Amino acid sequence: MQTILVVDDEPKIVQLARDYLEHAGFGVLTAGDGASALQAARVRQLDLVVLDLGLPGVDGLEVMRTIRAAGSTPIVVLTARDTELDKLLGLELGADDYVTKPFSPRELVARVRAVLRRSERSAEPRERIEVGDLVLDVPRLRTSVAGRPVDLTATEFALLATMAREPGRVFTRSQLLDAVHGVAFEAYERAIDAHVKNIRRKLEPEPARPRYLLTVYGVGYRVAEAESS
Repeated sequence: MQTILVVDDEPKIVQLARDYLEHAGFGVLTAGDGASALQAARVRQLDLVVLDLGLPGVDGLEVMRTIRAAGSTPIVVLTARDTELDKLLGLELGADDYVTKPFSPRELVARVRAVLRRSERSAEPRERIEVGDLVLDVPRLRTSVAGRPVDLTATEFALLATMAREPGRVFTRSQLLDAVHGVAFEAYERAIDAHVKNIRRKLEPEPARPRYLLTVYGVGYRVAEAESS
């Protein structure tokens, strides 16, 4: 059974999310503040975290930074902070998806499932994507460039793999949203820009002058084709 940690300081929200997630077949742990969330993340093996940003004490952004520094556990942000700046900040810190309050608990369950599907590649056929010295091991969600390991979140990996399968092809932001969400939830295309910024920071020797993940201005993004030897 997959284990989800729900972090929110509103008991009614915690109970609602817990009821629906447990009904969907997940094991659920809960925390009402940032310190408790970090303690749970240290001592338990978690498959995903549903995280409120407006927490007492250690706030949700700091919780996300700490979890991201320790590994790639998927994170779905659940918060009343619904401005575009807040959404982009959460995504740039490594959130895999973003749900704003008030929310549909059924949508939350569907988004949790969608994010988990992106991180469960071991059951898929073996696939290794190579574009020059960029290598993606799809079943293991492992990425390396010039032999250097690159630690991507499940969403970042899914985006890069989508483009790397067809190097040189230009993908619009809308096409990339479809590729990583798999369902037609309302989303905004600037979220893709935040994920691309993260990928470049981790992947590129000089993120300001990318070699692997290129911008096609006014259209979208593409993975550069391997140079001929």
